[in-house]
Amino acid sequence: MKCFFPVLSCLAVLGVVSAQRQVAVQEGPLYRTEGSHITIWCNVSGYQEPSEQNFQWSIYLPSAPEREVQIVSTMDSSFPYAIYTQRVRSGKIYVERVQGNSALLHITDLQARDTGEYECHTPNTEKQYFGSYSAKMNLVVIPDSLQTTAVPQTLHKVEQDPLELTCEVATETFQHSHLSVTWLRQRGGEKPVEVISLSRDFVLHSSSEYGQRQSLGEVRLDKLGSTTFRLTVFHLQPSDQGEFYCEAAEWIQDPDGSWYAITRKRSEGTVVNVQPTDKEFTVRLETEKRLYTVGEPVEFRCILEAQNIPDRYFAVSWAFNSSLIASMGPNAVPVLNSEFTHREARGQLKVAKESDSVFVLKIYHLRQEDGGKYNCRVTEREKTVTGEFIDKESKRPKNIPIIVLPITDNWVVKVPQHHQMLPQGHLESSISVEVASNASVILEGENLHFSCSVRTAGRPQGRFSVIWQLVDRQNRRSNIMWLDRDGTVQPGASYWERSSFGGVQMEQVQPNSFSLGIFNSRREDEGQYECHVTEWVRAVDGEWQIVGERRASTPVSITALETGFAVTAISRTPGVTYSDSFDLQCIIKPHYPARVPVSVTWRFQPVGTVEFHDLVTFTRDGGVQWGDRSSSFRTRTAIEKAESSNNVRLSISRASDTEAGKYQCVAELWRRNYNNTWTRLAERTSNLLEIRVLQPVTKLQVSKSKRTLTLVEDRPIQLNCSVKSQTSQNSHFAVLWYVHKPSDADGKLILKTTHNSAFEYGTYAEEEGLRARLQFERHVSGGLFSLTVQRAEVSDSGSYYCHVEEWLLSPNYAWYKLAEEVSGRTEVTVKQPDSRLKLSQAQGNLSVLETQQVQLECVVVNRTRVASQLVVEWFVWKPNHPERETVARLSREATFHYGEQAAKNNLEGRLHLESPSSGVYRLFIQNVAVQDSGTYSCRVEEWLPSPSGVWYKRAEDTAGQTAVTVMRPDAALQVDTVVPNATVSEKAAFQLDCSIVSRSSQDSRFAVAWYSLRTKAGGKRGSPGLEEQEEEGEEGAEAEEGEEEDPMERMALLSVGPDAVFGPEGSPWEGRLRFQRLSPLLYRLTVLQASPRDTGNYSCRVEEWLPSPQKEWYRLTEEESAPIGIRVLDTSSTLQSVICSNDALFYFIFFYPFPIFGILIITILLVRFKSRNSSKNSDGKNGVPLLWIKEPHLNYSPTCLEPPVLSIHPGAID
Repeated sequence: MKCFFPVLSCLAVLGVVSAQRQVAVQEGPLYRTEGSHITIWCNVSGYQEPSEQNFQWSIYLPSAPEREVQIVSTMDSSFPYAIYTQRVRSGKIYVERVQGNSALLHITDLQARDTGEYECHTPNTEKQYFGSYSAKMNLVVIPDSLQTTAVPQTLHKVEQDPLELTCEVATETFQHSHLSVTWLRQRGGEKPVEVISLSRDFVLHSSSEYGQRQSLGEVRLDKLGSTTFRLTVFHLQPSDQGEFYCEAAEWIQDPDGSWYAITRKRSEGTVVNVQPTDKEFTVRLETEKRLYTVGEPVEFRCILEAQNIPDRYFAVSWAFNSSLIASMGPNAVPVLNSEFTHREARGQLKVAKESDSVFVLKIYHLRQEDGGKYNCRVTEREKTVTGEFIDKESKRPKNIPIIVLPITDNWVVKVPQHHQMLPQGHLESSISVEVASNASVILEGENLHFSCSVRTAGRPQGRFSVIWQLVDRQNRRSNIMWLDRDGTVQPGASYWERSSFGGVQMEQVQPNSFSLGIFNSRREDEGQYECHVTEWVRAVDGEWQIVGERRASTPVSITALETGFAVTAISRTPGVTYSDSFDLQCIIKPHYPARVPVSVTWRFQPVGTVEFHDLVTFTRDGGVQWGDRSSSFRTRTAIEKAESSNNVRLSISRASDTEAGKYQCVAELWRRNYNNTWTRLAERTSNLLEIRVLQPVTKLQVSKSKRTLTLVEDRPIQLNCSVKSQTSQNSHFAVLWYVHKPSDADGKLILKTTHNSAFEYGTYAEEEGLRARLQFERHVSGGLFSLTVQRAEVSDSGSYYCHVEEWLLSPNYAWYKLAEEVSGRTEVTVKQPDSRLKLSQAQGNLSVLETQQVQLECVVVNRTRVASQLVVEWFVWKPNHPERETVARLSREATFHYGEQAAKNNLEGRLHLESPSSGVYRLFIQNVAVQDSGTYSCRVEEWLPSPSGVWYKRAEDTAGQTAVTVMRPDAALQVDTVVPNATVSEKAAFQLDCSIVSRSSQDSRFAVAWYSLRTKAGGKRGSPGLEEQEEEGEEGAEAEEGEEEDPMERMALLSVGPDAVFGPEGSPWEGRLRFQRLSPLLYRLTVLQASPRDTGNYSCRVEEWLPSPQKEWYRLTEEESAPIGIRVLDTSSTLQSVICSNDALFYFIFFYPFPIFGILIITILLVRFKSRNSSKNSDGKNGVPLLWIKEPHLNYSPTCLEPPVLSIHPGAID
């Protein structure tokens, strides 16, 4: 981002601002199951070139969210890390290019370790950086818990048998998901056919092969309980044979709103073998002969041969010269076309069902144009559960042709030869007339058949003319039909129309027998039927004369159809429970023959409404007509009309609220007129039937037991809600979980799981941020529900209870709440874990030398939780300092911090922390100094994470103290204290050696100074003797120790500091001194040009300096050598003068020879012994001769270990 604005400004000035690169990745989080195949798209836009971009995919695992793990790249085959290399090489992980700027990441076999944050990166392909080059999304891999099980079996069924199969589908996915279930049928290697499916949106659907059967209720899919799905096929067909199995898919909604099938499973299959019944049938058409004369009757018989005909349904159609004459459905009601309808109405034609297997077409009076080919077609139909028919197989026999010949001869009455023609006026009739009828009392609509028989005493003498008359109840006479002597039939004026339709027919059956047929009688046809016969004979002149007349009559009574017509509605189950069935009977009285059609309409008034509407009508022709508002009834209602009566039964299955209300049936009585029209004779309305559809009586019982639960923070709160009894095995439950706090008046809703397993979080869950910590589980038993509050907090304490709602699926496939009940309460107390933090209280004392290392150990003996985080802090109490000071602090994030003490004592860089094992912390102070001394201790704070992820301090403890004393090295400096005196000649040089016998440290340095010892003023004059010098040296040491004034006066000859810097030369010796360092422990000062004034005692003082841990040098100790007596002889003096000039020598020689003789011998021995040692130290010290000399003015580096470079000033050496 730092380079963003400069680059943008520069490009804007140049006028070349390009589009901003933008990388987009599929929105997350995505939830996918183990073993599944996932694709994640990544697009890049806003770049200039090249057209094909490269893509690199990486993952950030939850265990190391800051660490990038490379997966796959389109440009670098070595890009994947080792854990992904094999999967990339084997093609289980690859990148598919969709376009130049778009790619898909494929992971074909997801594993649990693939959970993480995925990053899609596109390398820059331009000269500057502008925009974003990567985008991230989250993928969560969850276990595949979908289970689809069915019992594998083989079933042998017979055609028309029902089939029921069940499949168990269950999932334990915590995320909100939907299930879809599909039943399929497969035969051999054919593609599976979908029988019926329940989509994830609870919508039923079937394939085209089963669509019609599903819409008619022949194929059903029902959900029983929470996991059982039942397939029902009511009437199996041979085409249903095959293997049936169910396939379930679990769907989850991605953040973009789309649904994705995260897993699919199929069950074991059930092999269904369908044994077809003998559905074959044959059709045969028969007639008596093939040659007919006009006026003759003909009868065609269509004979059906099949098994179980009464249990099957057949429809028959008649055809003449391939034109339809009539058709007859399974209800045996004929329907004729317009041409033949008139002939059927006039009684000239009849279509009927003689028996279950014989269908008849009869033409009473053939016409010449009736000659041709006749045939019948039989179609088998299948009746569905809703009462509708489906056409199946259809067959027809061979055509039967008939020939109709015209009439070519006339009937002539021949008078027998033995009869004489009587003169006019002398004719007598010998006939008698008898009238007979088929019935004297009939029901309206029935046919009347009258016969008029003429009897003669001999042979007939002439011809007869016949008139049929009706005398009604009012004695009104009307001519029906007459037949003249020539055989011509004429209808009466009032019967002309009926006769034209065949409603009234008269014919001469035999020469002396005449019939009258009244078809489809009417109420006004009631009365006295009279046959008036007139006998005619031909006179001599050829004219016809009436011989005589005779008449006879018979009464006929016609009962009106509507007489006693009544309708009654009954039901044996006025109150039913949901999903039960109930029947409604519409009883029609009286019992009418099949020819009298009665239409029945069931009307329905739903509960809460005031209007009736037509539900279903059984029409007069036997059809079923549904009302406009009966869609909800059609799949669950069957209407059936009794074959032996007009009673109509309405059967409603799976009753619901929709079917509750008032029912009544309306019956209409119809009469078919001679002109093929219909007249409604009467309408009757039944009584009201009120059907109450009640919800089932609830048996819901929820456990009321109370319990108390005390648990430690961060543990799960397990809440159970147990349903002890339920109304139905198919019950679903909505469970509402509440918590009641003492400060609240009412409980607050935590979570609601609806009856269809949808989750709804309550206000309490939203306010307290519980959504991520809630886990709901519905156990397999179905009656136990669990709510787990993960990582419990103290604030989760309260009284928990569940509110259970029992839901049932209504027959309308709508869920309704039957009952609800509240469980007992669970008192939950969440407390913080008991503190178990304990540190080692061991005390310690450490004494170490400077520059060494100090180890301070802090041991956590016990802690509250293994996952807790510790803050470790070290303190020190300094001597004479009452307050403790922080040395170092290790935060719970494992960050090391220096304390204020570290800055004071320059501890930064010298502190080192180690933790070799859990709970063991070691603080090392390296290169310790004296100021590091003190009493050290550590204090540990234990921090625990709250379930919400906030860390809090739970406990603290202080360990035992460790006293640390840092000492400087013991002074081991020793300077050679036995140095021989020397006597030198004037102008000669004498040497003052300073030999260091031992040192305190190999790192020490030395400061060396040489002094001339003189007696202070007031003391003895002259140079002291050797004994006096020794005494003076001892007295000086005692005076210094006793803080007495030193009687000796010191005059420095030369001093050399520890840094090899020379001090000024003493003025008496200036220019005559030469410094030499013969070895690291031997220093020599040579005094040149000795003069008598140089006579005296000399000593060297050595200071030992050591480096502190802060690299600062300090003086550890100092040591002074014994005095060295130097006598410089004056070359002009004699022995006497020497003795006389030296008082000590004078007294020594002349006054004390004998007392000290013994001492002298001892002294000589000692001197000789010392001299031998001194000679070794001077000439043979370190085993090397004098190799170099050094002028006082010498540049010397204290860090150089090589011998210094000799620099001699002019005049320094004679």
